[in-house]
Amino acid sequence: MTVVLFIVILVLLIVVHEFGHFLAAKWSGMRVDEFGVGYPPRIAGFKKGETEYTLNALPFGGFVSIYGEDDTDAASPRAFSARPRILQALTLVAGVAMNLLLAYVIIVGLLAAGTPRALTAEEAIRAPDASLVIAGVLPGSPAERAGLLAGDRVLSVSDEGKEFSSTDPEVFTAYIGGQEAGGELSFTIARGEETLTLAAAPEIGIIPGEPDRSALGVSVATVGTVPVPWYRAPIEGAVLTWEITKEVAVGLTHFFASVFTLSANLAQVSGPVGIAGAVGDAYDQGFSPLFTITALISINLALINLLPIPALDGGRLLFVAIEAVIRRPIPTVFVRGVNMAGFAFLILLMVVVTASDIFKIVS
Repeated sequence: MTVVLFIVILVLLIVVHEFGHFLAAKWSGMRVDEFGVGYPPRIAGFKKGETEYTLNALPFGGFVSIYGEDDTDAASPRAFSARPRILQALTLVAGVAMNLLLAYVIIVGLLAAGTPRALTAEEAIRAPDASLVIAGVLPGSPAERAGLLAGDRVLSVSDEGKEFSSTDPEVFTAYIGGQEAGGELSFTIARGEETLTLAAAPEIGIIPGEPDRSALGVSVATVGTVPVPWYRAPIEGAVLTWEITKEVAVGLTHFFASVFTLSANLAQVSGPVGIAGAVGDAYDQGFSPLFTITALISINLALINLLPIPALDGGRLLFVAIEAVIRRPIPTVFVRGVNMAGFAFLILLMVVVTASDIFKIVS
């Protein structure tokens, strides 16, 4: 089921991406020869106007074939290479825009329907499922040594005389800070479907700037489900989509910079195998996590395609920019050669990351 679900999501995201190119090419007056779901061999299809619409046997994505896309010598005025460069650039960027738009629509839908998220104190009052969740654990802290993990829901905390059961992070912080250093606390937590009891003892000197306060070394947040009003969901969705996109962009920039400096840490990266596993885990938790990870993958796909690497939209966009500066087409033979080299690099990177995924599973 996990593999099928991953393939469905992959096809959806790639077809949406290619549909963006398709719409922009049609609007720009380019000749679109084929729009395909899946990759050949062809199973079925029909022709409408000058464009063939096909269903193909290999279910790993989709494609759009624009006349003159890889041929700077194409003679027709409706060839991709013959159209004004601003229209070429818009056509290339349209796929990225569609993936970002899809992510935005999903996020707005999740907010409007109500999805688990960090809540303000006011929202927590209205959330029937509000709970205190560990957002982060400081390395080397008492919390880490006790086995507490990010994502654990704190059901209760007790010592010999006091018990804590609030969902307010400030109350939790005050409770822990009021404990005697070294005094053991009993945590009842929910981790997935399990309920666990763990023992942790606060220590002083854990929090920089507050050397005299007892602390465990965790950050906590109130998490629950509160639907965002329909009139606010589009605005909050835009803000959230932008914030996620910025975070993904920073992460991708650091990763590819480390690839070219041969210092990449592949343990922090997932390829197809790792992503398929994440999709399966999200599906097990419900539709909300599944749609959330779909939105995240869509944003990643959009930004990866913007990278200035040959064979990606960003690399082709770079060629269009160079042609605009030098005011003449780059020779077709050179473009094809560089694109093939870029494609080979991407395949090699995919193989390495996939091997890393498999090694992590095996080990």
